[in-house]
Formats: sequence, C-alpha cells, structure tokens
Amino acid sequence: MSDVTKTHHTGLIGSQPKPIDALGQAKIAHTEEGFPTIWLITPATIWLILFLVIPLVSIIVFSFWENTREGLSPAFSFEFYGEYFYTEGFFDPEADRFLRPSVYIRTLGSTVYFTLLTMLLCLIVGYPIAYFLAMQVQAFKWQLALFLLCMVPFWTSYLIRAVAWLPMLGRRGLINQALLGMGIVDKPVSFLFYSEFGYTLALVQIYVVLGIGPIFFSLAKIDKAILEAVLYMGATPFQIFREIIGPMSLPGVAIGMIFIFVMIMGEFATAVVVYGGKTSTAGTVILNYYGIANYPFAAVNALMLMLAMVIGIIIILRVVDIRKEL
Repeated sequence: MSDVTKTHHTGLIGSQPKPIDALGQAKIAHTEEGFPTIWLITPATIWLILFLVIPLVSIIVFSFWENTREGLSPAFSFEFYGEYFYTEGFFDPEADRFLRPSVYIRTLGSTVYFTLLTMLLCLIVGYPIAYFLAMQVQAFKWQLALFLLCMVPFWTSYLIRAVAWLPMLGRRGLINQALLGMGIVDKPVSFLFYSEFGYTLALVQIYVVLGIGPIFFSLAKIDKAILEAVLYMGATPFQIFREIIGPMSLPGVAIGMIFIFVMIMGEFATAVVVYGGKTSTAGTVILNYYGIANYPFAAVNALMLMLAMVIGIIIILRVVDIRKEL
C-alpha cells in the first residue's frame, strides 16, 4: 500500500495517478541525458550577432554621421537622408525638376524594374524546366543528374558567368558572327551587348537556377497517383494544372522568387560588365560612394535598398503562404 501512495494521490473518486511534471522531466532530459537547448542555439546566435546584427547597427549609426574634411565625424545628422530624397526645384512649378524624384530614388526604381523583369523571365524559363524534371522524368537518378546539370553554372563565380557573355554578345561575338554568316544582317548588331537586352539576358542566365530548385522540390512533392486519378475521372491537363499543380507549386515559386529578388536587388557586377556602366543600380551607387570613402551616404543608400528588399519580401509572403514548404 505504501508503494501505491508514493505514485498515487487520493482524489474525489479514489486513488488517482499523480500528474506528470513534463517540464521538469524535459529539464532533466536536457541537463542530464543530453546537451542543454541553449548550447545548441548559442553558436547560431553568436554568428547572427557578429555578422548580421552588429553590421546592420553599424550601417544605421554611420548613416547619421557627418563627412568632414578631417574625416568621419560622429553626429546625429539627417544631411545625407535629405540629399537622398530631396531634389533642388522639386517644389518649384517653374523648375525642370518639379515633382521629379531624386536621382537616387530613380536609380532604386530602375533596380526594382530590372529585378521584377528578371524575376518574370526566370519564372517563364525556370518553371517549364522544373516541371519537366519533376513530372516527366520518372527515374530518380535521372532527376538528380539533370538537376545537378542545371546547377553546374551556379558552382562558378557569378562574375565569371557575367564575363562569359563577352564572347557571345559582343560585336565580334558568336551570335553576331552567326548572323553575318547566314546573311541575316549586313553588319554586327549593337543591341546585344552593353544594352538592356544583354543585361537582362545575363541576369536571367545567372539567377534562373535559384528559381528552378524550389519549384522542382514543390512539384516533386505532388502525389502522381492523385494526378492519374483526376485524369481518369475526365479532367483535362489544363484543369489539372489550374486546380492542383499550379496551387501546390506556388510556395516553391514564391521561395524561388524571393531568392532571385534579394540577389538581383544587390547586384552590381553584371551591370558594370555586361551593361558597360550605362546604367546605375542601387548596388553600384553604394560601391561608388564607398570607393570615395563617403561612408554615411553609402550607408543611407544601403538602408534604402534593404528597406525596398523587406517591402518586396513582405509583399511576396502576403500573396503566397509558404509555411507548407517550411
């Protein structure tokens, strides 16, 4: 009886088992039988603090400093924020720049334009490739082999991939030589290189693989037995895609677009190599002001770029729920 009373207590209807202290047992398990949970997250926390939080706080602090002849001077000044947003003559109806955004805002807008255009083209190019790998290739080993083949260009530096377009799109490049050889043109065409066309084409080739991967994994999760069943019941391929494949692949599309969006928004090397510096991006502006040691204004541009990234990511996440992929 004494043994029973140690493990039971008297309740309203007799002997009842004692409630289990789950929290206490969890603490014992973490302290006696394994590592404490805090030990597992400490390395990641330290990494985030050193390489994310501290640099971000430093950028915010630098954006308020003053750039004097003697060098950087700690201060709390909005001078460079005013320079970023304000254009002389903005409020003057008789001025040429009346209600015209500053050159830095227009540069950020141009960056967003090229980013959205590249995202759309990456989706148009990457989705069929991911669909073919997930739905048409049956053997897993061939799926893996072809997917790794798509990843091969991504294993090299993106700068090398950008420079590789020089012998392809230049006035003496392979495409121009082929057009001349077939008699399609009489002289080399100039719109291929150092142009919006060449710049966009290079961006798509460089970053499309970031969209193929997440879309492929989303499509690969779809049970093909369900597709066969609805096809047997009389559904058309278009109906199957609209009702099943398309909605179930949206989280993968969203994740891929976030990857591409973040990478291209900070892009600067491709604009210099392929576009020849004819256009500025938010990344090139930051690089230029960093190069002349105007760190506060470079920090302001970096903060505006990060703000645009955050807004873009929030919009994507509001449109598509990606929690099922996490």
